[in-house]
Amino acid sequence: MELFSVIAEHDHEQVVFCHEPSCGYKGIIAIHNTVLGPALGGTRYWNYNNDQEAFVDALRLARGMTYKASVAGLNLGGGKSVIVGDPKRTNREEIFRAHGRFVETLKGRYITAEDVGTSVDDMEFVAMETESVAGRAQASGDPSPVTAYGTYRGIKAAAMAKYGSDSLSGKTVTVQGVGHVGYYLCQNLASEGARLVVTDIDQERVQRVVHDFGATAVGTDEIYGVEADIYAPSALGATVNDDTLPVLKVDIVAGAANNVLAEARHGDELHRRGILYAPDYVINAGGLINVYGELHGWASERAMRKAGDIYNTLLRIFELSENEGVPTYVAADRIAEQRISAVGKIQQTWV
Repeated sequence: MELFSVIAEHDHEQVVFCHEPSCGYKGIIAIHNTVLGPALGGTRYWNYNNDQEAFVDALRLARGMTYKASVAGLNLGGGKSVIVGDPKRTNREEIFRAHGRFVETLKGRYITAEDVGTSVDDMEFVAMETESVAGRAQASGDPSPVTAYGTYRGIKAAAMAKYGSDSLSGKTVTVQGVGHVGYYLCQNLASEGARLVVTDIDQERVQRVVHDFGATAVGTDEIYGVEADIYAPSALGATVNDDTLPVLKVDIVAGAANNVLAEARHGDELHRRGILYAPDYVINAGGLINVYGELHGWASERAMRKAGDIYNTLLRIFELSENEGVPTYVAADRIAEQRISAVGKIQQTWV
């Protein structure tokens, strides 16, 4: 892999490779764009197949954070970090303190938080080495409820655009991934009378949602072929791909996962098939809003209210998509890029 070619392709400002052999820490910090403010994005702890996979994942996730912050109207840039290893590791202090020390070397250009495979407790270890960390227990804490609420509001917006009503009562929603965010999303959906069909690689999580919300459980590969109104991917990304697209039997794809589309062309295909796609970085921005609120001293109610605004943001994207005849992900990108360009021009004036 030509590293600089890949970095240039994704328009990143900086990528930092980190290594602390004493504890086996291997990390990658990717900073995509800092025009709107310091890069903010969580730390993902995952057992990647190889270093190349981890590198590309960090780049894609960081770029998504730039666009997420821009569309949400936040003064933040986009970044992300990944730690290569077993997320089920129990002795975690040395791993996350090592990570915190490398975050500190960036002197505020990058602020981290929790993500897949990491927790609020892990961020406390990071905070022992740097102040550039958000989502801490004594502050805003777990962002999952806010992410789930924003996603729920986004699903309602998609229903409004597709059906002319945002009611989810009686709608069948397939939820792929019922971890922290997925559980709270199911709670919101069930409270409105939606019928839930769920799956997860962790059967304990599945059984909890079945018990608490009356969901129907299916296998991890079966979820894509279930006939439903809405597919809500809420675990890892790239679940809309060459294998799943032909079997999807839904009107809407709208969920909390990042990088739902394996490639941009899969968004084009959803558009061609008349399946309404809620761009992932727009609908799942609640977690970012939550930690942004923490950095600026917002009350929790304000963060939740701001996450609720995802509803109107998506309606604007759907309208632009329809008016210009472009896929929704293209419409979302245009709105994000317009704000970055406009603010960047303003900041050219020296003060």
